Formats: sequence, structure tokens, C-alpha cells
Amino acid sequence: MALPRPYAGATALVTGASSGIGAELARGLARRGHGVTLVARREERLRELAERLRDEHGVRAEWATCDLTDAASRDQLAASLERLGLDIEILVNNAGVGTYQPFAECDRDRELDEVRVNVEAVIDLTARYLPAMVRRGRGAVLVTASTAAFQPLPGNASYAASKAFALSFAEAVHREAGRKGVTVTALAPGPVRTEFQDVNDAHAFASRLPKLMWRTPEQVAEAGLQGMEKGRRLVVPGVPNRVLAAIARFSPRPVVLRVMDST
Repeated sequence: MALPRPYAGATALVTGASSGIGAELARGLARRGHGVTLVARREERLRELAERLRDEHGVRAEWATCDLTDAASRDQLAASLERLGLDIEILVNNAGVGTYQPFAECDRDRELDEVRVNVEAVIDLTARYLPAMVRRGRGAVLVTASTAAFQPLPGNASYAASKAFALSFAEAVHREAGRKGVTVTALAPGPVRTEFQDVNDAHAFASRLPKLMWRTPEQVAEAGLQGMEKGRRLVVPGVPNRVLAAIARFSPRPVVLRVMDST
């Protein structure tokens, strides 16, 4: 089990590809010779990145805008990919949304959109493309979770819960699909300097995290891709993050809740 070999009729579908970890995952796949299909909401950025990857790596680079919160938009994405006639050999479920305040103060629609992106879209896209990988006996899926998945986080409740779902889902399907030659990997980064903090108003939350935990998008993406190449179930980039994730995973919940309370 590993990344499948690139070929002319294949593509790697990458969500959240307009910036940050998603863009770096796309770059890393293109460097490895894989054609890519970039998905996000920002059309101009997708087009620019696709053109750059074609020029720099000589791969086929497609792009498609999609609002992953909307089922109809995901249907349109699938129809567009079908018209291209490409096999989705690699699926990167990377798009994510977060909220960083007490749940009672959060906007209801925003919370629902968070679950739709972090949970529903992951299930939807994996359900669309994993069965064909299993039939072919090859393929790879990456699900971007988070170290937030390893414990409940007051002040970040929906995000941590949705990433816990993503982690559990990826680990279970890793076991199932691995019997059929398909790699499924959960990528659980700690804090990463990206536009995520700006878009999700997470600067105050992020400022409390120790500097040794931070990684760059390039470091996180490369760790994820290497994990996929090795058929790994879980990748947590950086020793400090792996240590803290293990502590959180096995510590009593009342202790974890007191320590992690940011409200």
C-alpha cells in the first residue's frame, strides 16, 4: 500500500487547495508526477496554482470551485470530474473550518457549515471515490484531522469534535481498505501558520500555543505525503505534537478539560 503510480488518466483530488496545507499537498503531489485537481471556493487562486503546477512540473492540473457545505455543489463537482474522464486515484480531504469561542456564543449557521465541511464533505467525497479505488486494488486517501481530535476543547468544541470524527473515520477505513490495497491516512497537525487563523478568527486561541508546537504548511504537507507513501494510518508532524497528543489521548478527561479550557 502506498501512493499509486501516476499515469495520464489519473488525478489527485485536493480540497482546500487554494492556500496553506492544501496548496502544499498539491505541490508535493505534482512534484511526484501526479496530475492534480484543485478544489476550493477561490477561483482565481486555484487557476493561478494550477497554471504554476503545469509550468513547473509538467503535470495535468485541473481546478474546480466548490462550496463543500452544499450538497448540490458537491454533486456539480462530481459531474465536472466525470466529464473530464479522469480516475480519482488519490483523494485529499483537506478543507476545514473552525470556530473559536464558547459554543453558546457561536453562530448556528456557522457551526452547521463547520460540520458540513469537516464531516459531511469528507464522508461524501470518500463515499464517491473510495469504492472505485477498492475495485482497482489501488489508491490513496488522506483525511486532514488535527491534534484537536485527541481531546475535547472548551472554546473550540465543534472543531475538536469534528476532527475527532475525521480521525476515527480515517483510522477505521484505513483498516478496511488496507485489505484491498488502498491506503487511508489521517494527518493530524498541530498549529500551522496559514490563513486559517485569519479566516476563522483564531489568533487569540493560537497565541496561547507554545512555539515549539508550530509547523509550516510545507512541513505538514510533506509529512502527510510521506505517510501516505509508507501506508501509514496516522501522521502527527513534529515530536512535540506527538508527545502532547499521546498525553491528551491517555490522560483522564476531567484533567484534560481543565488544562485545555480556553473559555
